[in-house]
Amino acid sequence: MTHPNVSLIISTYDRPGALAKVLTGVAGQVVQPMEVLLADDGSGELTRAIVSKLAKELPLRLRHLWHENQGFRKTIILNEAIQQARGDYIVLLDGDCVPHRMFVRDHQDLAESGWWVQGRRSFLTEQYSPSFQPGRSRFLSCWLRARASGLFKGIRWPWPIVFHNQTQRGIVGCNMGVWREDLILINGFDEEYEGWGLEDSDLGNRLYHLGRHRKFIYGRAIVHHLNHRETSRTELSANYDRLQATLATDRVRCRRGLDAHQPVS
Repeated sequence: MTHPNVSLIISTYDRPGALAKVLTGVAGQVVQPMEVLLADDGSGELTRAIVSKLAKELPLRLRHLWHENQGFRKTIILNEAIQQARGDYIVLLDGDCVPHRMFVRDHQDLAESGWWVQGRRSFLTEQYSPSFQPGRSRFLSCWLRARASGLFKGIRWPWPIVFHNQTQRGIVGCNMGVWREDLILINGFDEEYEGWGLEDSDLGNRLYHLGRHRKFIYGRAIVHHLNHRETSRTELSANYDRLQATLATDRVRCRRGLDAHQPVS
């Protein structure tokens, strides 16, 4: 099997401690991505300092893409990262989701033309998350000690369980693998989504409209979410209306998206 070149895009905003754990988890991958791009939605100096330090210490090809904090504008910085990516396969990861050491290789194995991949996430409790050590802490042990939930989604089983579908359930941008050419065809993330919520569902549904089915995965491409206080949901109602418009029109390309950004030369 020929594996695609993976550009790993990690979205982050002002959670430097969590991001440090995620980057440590990426550094411990059995197979490294060809590059790591941080899509930073306006974090402060502490995040910048930690990224600078880790870029020198960890074996990562790391680029830090940042724009000014003007509210939740994750879609914009993600599109910038996608345009700057050099790989033919994009894996999206959130900066509070620590990847299993086989995460990148699993996404490579699952990648298939005409499909996109939806990985799952388990959850580490907010109280325990600061103590979790990537590469050392074991999820099953955490679960047995009531420090984690989502057992079925947090363990790498002897074989993957794969559902092939185009359903709404479980579309989350924190663990997603998509061919770069497909993201270009749908014009990336819709930048009209401002504030938390449903921008990933919109992306997934436009991939469906493009004719791309989903591989919905258990037992592979695993991440452990470091639980924290919820982000404000003040824009969720407006974003819900935008998503309903996408569903009603079978829209493929968004109006404000990837083409607003300059591709890498």
